[in-house]
Amino acid sequence: MQSSTQINATKARMDKEVLALRAKSIFFKTLKYLSLIVASIVFLLPIVTIFLASFKEYNEFYSSNKLALPQSFLNLDNFKTAFIQGGMMRGFFNTAFIMVISLTGTILLGAMVAYVLHRFDFKLKKAILLVYMVPMFLPMVTTQVATFQIMSKLGLYNSLWAPIVLYLGADVMSIFIMMQFMDSIPYSNDEAAMLEGASYFYIFRKLIVPLLKPAIATIIIIRGVGIYNDFYTPFLYAPGDNMGTLATSLYKFMGPYGGQWNVICAGVILIMIPTLIVFLSLQKYIYNGFTAGAVK
Repeated sequence: MQSSTQINATKARMDKEVLALRAKSIFFKTLKYLSLIVASIVFLLPIVTIFLASFKEYNEFYSSNKLALPQSFLNLDNFKTAFIQGGMMRGFFNTAFIMVISLTGTILLGAMVAYVLHRFDFKLKKAILLVYMVPMFLPMVTTQVATFQIMSKLGLYNSLWAPIVLYLGADVMSIFIMMQFMDSIPYSNDEAAMLEGASYFYIFRKLIVPLLKPAIATIIIIRGVGIYNDFYTPFLYAPGDNMGTLATSLYKFMGPYGGQWNVICAGVILIMIPTLIVFLSLQKYIYNGFTAGAVK
C-alpha cells in the first residue's frame, strides 16, 4: 500500500494540474471575451458616430467632437433634407426595380445552371466550371473598361437595365451555393421520377426547386443586401438624375469643397434601417441555408 506521504504528494500534484488547467481555461476565456469586446467596439464605433452626427447641425458637426452628443435628438431636419432633396423616394423605387428583376433572374438562371452542372455529366463540364470560377478571382476593376464599352455599345448606359444586366452576369456565387445545396438532395428522387415518366423540366420544377428554398432564401438575402448597398455600379452605369438608387442619392450632398456630412449621415441611417430589420428578422434563414447545404 502507498504511504500517506506518497498519497499526499500525488494529491498535491493533481491539484497543481487542476489549478493549471483552470488558470489556462480562465486565460483563454478572458482572451475570447476581450477579442469580442474589441471587435464589437470596432464594428459599432462608426455606426455610433454616424448616428450622433445625423442629429447635429452643420456648424455643430464641424465644431464638436465626433463622439459628442448632439444638442438635441429631436432635430430631424437632416433626415428631412436627405429624404426630400436627396430624392430618396425615387431612389427607393429605382432600387426596388433593380432588386426585383435582378434577384428573380438570379434565382431562375442560377437554379437552372446549377441543376445542369450538378445533375448531368457531359463533355467540357469541368472547363465550364473553370470558366465560372475564373471571374471570382479577378479584381473587378481589371474588367471595367471592357464592361463599360460593352454596356455603351448595347445601348444600356445610363439606364436601370445596365446594373441589372451586370448583377445577373456577375452572380456566379449563387450557382455554387445551389450546387452545394443539391448535394443534400438524393439522386434517387430523380431516378424514381424518371421511372414514372417525368421529364427533366418536371423534375427540376417539382422536385429540385421546392427543396432549394433554404438556398434561395439565403441568396435573396445576401444578394439583395449587396444590391441594395451597392454604390459603384449604379453610379458608374446609371448616372442620370432620374436613375439614382438609394446608395447614390446621397452623393448629391457632396461638393467640390466638401460635403454636408451631417445630412449624409442622416441619409445613411435611413438607408440602414430597412437592411437592419430584414437581416435581423431573416438571419436564421442565412445560417440554415449554408448549414443545410453543407450537410448531406
